Amino acid sequence: MERDSQLELYRLVADQLKEAHTRVRALQVPEGVRMALSRKLLAITAAAKHDLSGAARRLDRLMNDLDEGRFPEGPDRDGTP
Repeated sequence: MERDSQLELYRLVADQLKEAHTRVRALQVPEGVRMALSRKLLAITAAAKHDLSGAARRLDRLMNDLDEGRFPEGPDRDGTP
């Protein structure tokens, strides 16, 4: 039974990651912001391999930030942070 719930959580996180990547690609933001968001998504994906529930929480926070229009700072146009 626990295995079934774990598999369902994997499916949920995978679906949410796919949606998050699609949303990030569609954002009208500077490239540095898009790169920062992509790095966050990659970190969440990596974390899911070791801590699925923690990754799910991080992904929920990121999705809420996207919903609220809160984006990380990206580097300036000249590439400096």
